[in-house]
Amino acid sequence: MPVRQPALLPPFSLAFFESSCDKDVILNILSVLTDLLSLGTGRRIHYVVSKGGSEALLQALATAARTEPPDHGTLLPLLRLLARVGQRDRKFGLKVQKAEATDIILSLTRRHLGHHLHLTHCLWVLRVCASNVTTGTMLGINGAMELLFKVITPYSKRHVRTVRAAIGALAALLKSKSNSRRAVNRGYLGELLRLYQDWHRNDVSNNYIYIRRGLLLCLKYITNIQLGRETFLGSRGMEVLFTSVQDCLSCKNLDPIITTATHILRKCYPKEHLPVVTLRSSYSFPLPGNANAEPPCEGSEGDSESEGEEEDEKDWDNEEVESKEEDCDLETDVNKLRSRPELDRPEQELEKYEALCAELFQNFQELEFESEEKKSLEDRTESLPSAPSHFIPSATSVKHPNCRWRNQSVTEMGPDPGEQDFKVPLQSWRKKEECIWDKNDENRDMAEKAQDEDFCDEEDPARSHMFALCSLLRDAAWYKKVFYPHCEASINPSPEGRLESSDVVRNLLEKHQGDTPFHNPCFYAARAKCVKSIPGYRELAFPDFWGHQPPPYSKPVLERKHGVQRDKVLDDVRRLIQPGDVIGRTVFDLDDPSSLSSPAAPGCLTFFSKFESGNLRKAIQVREFEYDLLMNADVNSSQHHQWFYFEVSDMKSAVPYRFNIINCEKFNSQFNYGMQLVMYSVREALQGRPRWIRAGQEICYYKNHYRCRSAAAGGGVRGRFYYTLTFSIKFPHKDDVCYLAYHYPYTYSTMMSHLDILEQNRNPKKVYWRQQTLCQTLGGNPCPLLTITAMPESKNRDDLEQFCSRPYVFLTARVHPGESNASWVMKGTLEFLVSSDPIAELLRKCFIFKIVPMLNPDGVINGNLRCSLSGDDLNRQWLTPSSQLHPTIYHAKGLLYYLRSIGRAPLVFCDYHGHSQKKNVFLYGCSIKETLWQAGCMVDTAVVTEDVGYRLQLPGGEVPGVDSPCGGVEGNGGAEELHHGKHLLQLQPRTLQRPAAGNAGARGDGKQVLPWFADSAPQIPALQQGADGSGSPPAGSGGGDHRPGTKVMSNGR
Repeated sequence: MPVRQPALLPPFSLAFFESSCDKDVILNILSVLTDLLSLGTGRRIHYVVSKGGSEALLQALATAARTEPPDHGTLLPLLRLLARVGQRDRKFGLKVQKAEATDIILSLTRRHLGHHLHLTHCLWVLRVCASNVTTGTMLGINGAMELLFKVITPYSKRHVRTVRAAIGALAALLKSKSNSRRAVNRGYLGELLRLYQDWHRNDVSNNYIYIRRGLLLCLKYITNIQLGRETFLGSRGMEVLFTSVQDCLSCKNLDPIITTATHILRKCYPKEHLPVVTLRSSYSFPLPGNANAEPPCEGSEGDSESEGEEEDEKDWDNEEVESKEEDCDLETDVNKLRSRPELDRPEQELEKYEALCAELFQNFQELEFESEEKKSLEDRTESLPSAPSHFIPSATSVKHPNCRWRNQSVTEMGPDPGEQDFKVPLQSWRKKEECIWDKNDENRDMAEKAQDEDFCDEEDPARSHMFALCSLLRDAAWYKKVFYPHCEASINPSPEGRLESSDVVRNLLEKHQGDTPFHNPCFYAARAKCVKSIPGYRELAFPDFWGHQPPPYSKPVLERKHGVQRDKVLDDVRRLIQPGDVIGRTVFDLDDPSSLSSPAAPGCLTFFSKFESGNLRKAIQVREFEYDLLMNADVNSSQHHQWFYFEVSDMKSAVPYRFNIINCEKFNSQFNYGMQLVMYSVREALQGRPRWIRAGQEICYYKNHYRCRSAAAGGGVRGRFYYTLTFSIKFPHKDDVCYLAYHYPYTYSTMMSHLDILEQNRNPKKVYWRQQTLCQTLGGNPCPLLTITAMPESKNRDDLEQFCSRPYVFLTARVHPGESNASWVMKGTLEFLVSSDPIAELLRKCFIFKIVPMLNPDGVINGNLRCSLSGDDLNRQWLTPSSQLHPTIYHAKGLLYYLRSIGRAPLVFCDYHGHSQKKNVFLYGCSIKETLWQAGCMVDTAVVTEDVGYRLQLPGGEVPGVDSPCGGVEGNGGAEELHHGKHLLQLQPRTLQRPAAGNAGARGDGKQVLPWFADSAPQIPALQQGADGSGSPPAGSGGGDHRPGTKVMSNGR
């Protein structure tokens, strides 16, 4: 026989099989088919199915079943083949119905109840038939479940193979909701629980794991419906499974049982609402014009009974399980191109942006090295430099270009009496160099400086106070005793104690000066005093004030302990069934001011979060060393819980404290794959180690039992699930003051003070630096705009023309406040661009950099994750931004419009972001098709292909546009380069010191995003050319503008 003949045998055999009535021929064909299909891969079975094998076997079964008496010699191999083929045939259930074979299979099963070998074969086929929900429902109606319960009850170790087959068939039947309801109504759930207990109790040697797990699968499918869960709770199912799981934990071979039981326990845990009065943020902000304070909720209302409950079982401890959440920005059709958006404002309004491009009209003819001018410059450094502002309209008044809280009078309010406490000379930070200075520039900047000083003075009288360090002004007795025994009585937050408190801070700085590059605590405090926040912050977080240094060593990703998530879920279940040690005491609550001032109970941690970028809404002590924490929603919103940053004190050392953040929203997190949170110890800082370190053990992230209440009552999405981030921490010192955060915090005041220091440290002979105010935010804070380029070589006409003709590179960051990694990368970008590095010098000579380092200052200040004070995601407002509600986007887009209108559209637009679930550093570029089409290129875009794997559609106005990624970089402390086409992204040394778990990457429409896990401030010094190199102008609608450039992203949003 030829070698390839067996491949042709199945259709030949099936033809004879259907037409022959000879028993010997049928048996021979069944034997051949069995031999063929028992070897090799499933491709043979699929081939048989494609040739009508399932139908032929079902027809043969019907013929054999009609024979009296039944011919078991034919039935047994036929049933075995049907079970094997049916497992691979997705339409087998429908074919059974079409062949009217359901009654035949049930009849054969009933006839063979006393013959366990034949019964087992019938049960195998019954299980395969029930895999189709419709067929399973029909079998259930015809009494299949009653038949199966006769087989599996009562408990007996006889005929174990048959019992296992019956339990498998029952589990398949119970996937049908109607069968599950029928089982509950007939009391089968209680019988299954008792049967499971019997098998668990008697299976001492663990020989019947598959039977025990099969019974658990039956319970799992029944509890997919609300009636099943309620009956399970009423039958004390939680206690039964919890007790049995405790007996199994010591044996690793029982993991399948433990995993399934834990899944049922988690699902059946009684659903509760979050322990807050309302889901809306504790902070609210009145919007101009009575605008709607909250956008439509993301997601649709769903039935809390079924939504997400019938999820597939998975191994929670398998770190290879990848997130299947679809990126909300993905667009699947690259051909959805739109016409160029029209200008969204009067053309004459663009003229006011001319002043933001002063470098194009700079007068360099009066450059002199006059000592008088140097002296004038030196005089300007005797007080804290403020960000030069420009008269772009504020959020509340487009018609008043110089408006800064116009409803407040500068003369009426007067200067803040506490302002002088933090003013210090800057001369120690300046390089002693000759300066080139333009007289016109000096006069203009002096006026702008005075205007900014007025801005700091124009504060609410209620905020006329001196900022206090959180760590020093409350019950941190060890600070006073160890460092300031003579000042102990003077640390008083009352107005009369202000001067003494200031002296304490100064003494602290003198005794424990740190060496943090580009940071000055006094600058930070002075800048922080000018910040306008909704809570009216009165205290500074110590890490932001004091500064921090990068870790001295690389830290690997945390290795996940096997079974940690399962153990945490079981601990949660223990609260329900063994509540004796549950305390349930609220120790911190933003919604209850009395909890913030009342002293903490003995042995209880003290929490605090009312400082810049802080986010902790409520803390509940569950047990002595366990706390449930809730994050605050974004201002004017009931959503976006992920960013946290808070202070904790009064701890014991070397004791594992467990923290559970119970209102997370994303369905998965890098915390499940090795990422750790960050911790800062004040005691460590004062001992010369001021560092944020990766901290936390037994970290995991899982769905909990909390659900969103009705949309009308709570402002959220009804039926929305919440997730728990849990971690344990051993604090290094007793009675320390520590800060915990999602990622290295980077506040608005940190940015502003950093800009002050950069302005003084730059070499004014070589670096052209102009800091202006793009606009006032909705909350009244200035949004800085930087211009960085190289000074002209000389006053020679050619040099001046080269200066003015340099192409623009437009960089932005931090449109999403919770993505603090973007600010750290922006920090590195700025430090590199003003440095003396040869590449930086070359970049300055080739380009003019327009930089908005923080597009959402209000969100950053008030501890938001994603939105501004309007409750809107600013990155979804580029198409139609409002000058009142979204001023930073409106004016950034206006500046881009202006540059295009004068023929100076940016060569590159790059936006820095962070990502919570993707790993490493990556970039998204513009869509090739979109770029060519918008640029009016004659190339036929129909023949252009592009990788769709990194394409974005940004809802609310942003468009498709993504290329392929440039690749990932895992930081190792050295220089790394990412290349893709004309992209060049260089990471300086110290950029990424071995990630603790994360990703940095880019999304596509010209936006940049960076890693959460970098253990030092990441730096991106150079981005040389655009994504496509075409320099095609942005079409004028921001995120939806088909902007040339890239979006660089990192993990950890």
